[in-house]
Amino acid sequence: MAYYNDKTIVYLNGEFVKAVEAKMDLYSQSLHYGYSVFEGIRSYKAVNGETRVFKAKEHYDRLEQSAAAVNMPYHWTTEQLIDATYETLKRNNLQDAYIRPVVYAPANMSFVKNKESFIVIEAWEMQPFLGEKLLRVMTSSFERPNPKAFKIHAKATGHYVNSLLASQEAKTNGFDEALLLDMNGFVAEGPGANIFYEKDGKLYTPSPGNILPGITRATVLELCDELRIAVEEKSFTIEELKKADAVFYCGTAAEVIGWESLDETVFPKPWDQTLSRTIQDAYKHKVVEKAYKTTFELA
Repeated sequence: MAYYNDKTIVYLNGEFVKAVEAKMDLYSQSLHYGYSVFEGIRSYKAVNGETRVFKAKEHYDRLEQSAAAVNMPYHWTTEQLIDATYETLKRNNLQDAYIRPVVYAPANMSFVKNKESFIVIEAWEMQPFLGEKLLRVMTSSFERPNPKAFKIHAKATGHYVNSLLASQEAKTNGFDEALLLDMNGFVAEGPGANIFYEKDGKLYTPSPGNILPGITRATVLELCDELRIAVEEKSFTIEELKKADAVFYCGTAAEVIGWESLDETVFPKPWDQTLSRTIQDAYKHKVVEKAYKTTFELA
C-alpha cells in the first residue's frame, strides 16, 4: 500500500514538512541497531462528525515510558504531541487513520548514551491490520523474547524483528497470523496483538510479565467491567487454549478480531453467539464514541 504521496505532511522535530522532503541521518543508531521507540495509534470519525484520537494520552504517556526504559532522551510533553497529532491529521485531511510516532536516535556507532533524540509523527489510512474475517492462527516456532534480555514492556522497534519473523513464518505456511509462547511455554501474544480466550462464559488473558500489556488490552478489560463479563489474567498453555469456546486478538492496528482456528483445532462456538463478539461490538462503538448497551443476555 502507499503510505504517503507528494502531498503528505509529517510532523518532524517541531515542524510540519512534506514526507517526500523529510530526512533522517543514515548513520542513526535507529537504522543500524533498531534503537528507537514508537506507538501505534488510531483516530476515528466520531458519531458527532469530529476527529477523535483514541486514548491519545495513554499512547503518548507510554511512548515516554518506552523511551525512559531504553535510555533515550525525551523532551516532549504528551499535550504537545497530542496537539501535533491532531494538526498532522488536519493537514492530511484524515479522520479514520493510523498514526505512527517514532522517537529515533542520532548518528552514533558506539554504545554510549545519546544526548538527544528526534521525533516524527506520520499518519495514513489503514484498514484493520489483520482484516475482518476470523483468523486461522499457527503456533509459532519463535518465542516471545526473554524479559530478562529486554525491557519487554517498552515498545521498541528492535523487538519487532521477532514479530516479523513469526508472522512471516505463519503466512508462509498458509495461516493468517502467528501465536507466540513465552520462554516457559505459556501463551504470550501475537506478533502485534494481545490474546483473550473465552470458556464457559468467562474470558481469560495472559498475565503481565512476558507480554506487552497493550492499551487495547486494557480497553477490553474496561469493557469487561462495564459489561459485567468475568475476566481473569493468568498463565495458560496451548493445550488449554485449544479447549476454548472462542478466541480473539486485540490491538490498536488489529482492533478486535476473532479466530477461526489454532493449528488443527477449530473453535466450536459460532462467533456471533460469543461474549467475544459482544466485546468486538462494544469496542467498535467505543472508539467512535457511540453509546452501547451495558447489559445483555447470553445466547
